[in-house]
Amino acid sequence: MTDEEFPSAEFEAIGYHSVFTGQKTYNGVAILSKAKLDNVVTDLPGFEDPQRRYISGTYEGIKIVNVYVPNGQELGSEKFAYKQQWFAHLQRAMRSDLAAHEKVILVGDFNITPSDLDVHDPAKWRGKIHCSAVERLMLQNLMAEGLYDTFRHFNSQGDLFSWWDYRGGGYRANEGLRIDLILSSSASLDLAETCRIDETPRQRERPSDHTPVIASYKPTVSDKAAA
Repeated sequence: MTDEEFPSAEFEAIGYHSVFTGQKTYNGVAILSKAKLDNVVTDLPGFEDPQRRYISGTYEGIKIVNVYVPNGQELGSEKFAYKQQWFAHLQRAMRSDLAAHEKVILVGDFNITPSDLDVHDPAKWRGKIHCSAVERLMLQNLMAEGLYDTFRHFNSQGDLFSWWDYRGGGYRANEGLRIDLILSSSASLDLAETCRIDETPRQRERPSDHTPVIASYKPTVSDKAAA
């Protein structure tokens, strides 16, 4: 939705501040928080892009980044080249954030499965969009800057997904992918208590094809003081 349509007043009524950037029909990202975010940025640093795919801010000393990574459509396409270019700028931005902030959390729809463990049928998906070697290398290079897969820190088993195609009864057959990630810096990972996938919203009558990934973190000393 466009920024004018965002229900900020409704969120405020239930105790949440919101920052957001969106556009009609396709793209948009938002962060809801109990306290106001500082230093809010709504454009991927160093990359001129009309698509609304990036938002960041600091919350109680923690750098929060929320992204909607381009899908890419298919390898070799113009949209895939855009995905590669966009992701390269994300990596540069995160390198800068990790140098400036001890506690960093990067979340969002990455449209990339980290490994075959995150794919319902690795043989079927091998070499295809979301599961290709080039995309996984992009993600690995990003994480090599100093980010860790919070979900995998707590869950080592397969068949746990965050996205299922609407077609062919994908959810009922559990034919899914794990493409929605929460990546934590080392200091943030030390504070992590749990990380799980909540499938309940996906079971509703007209759900999103994605379902929430939820991580819980211990409050820091400064958080306790602020509380």
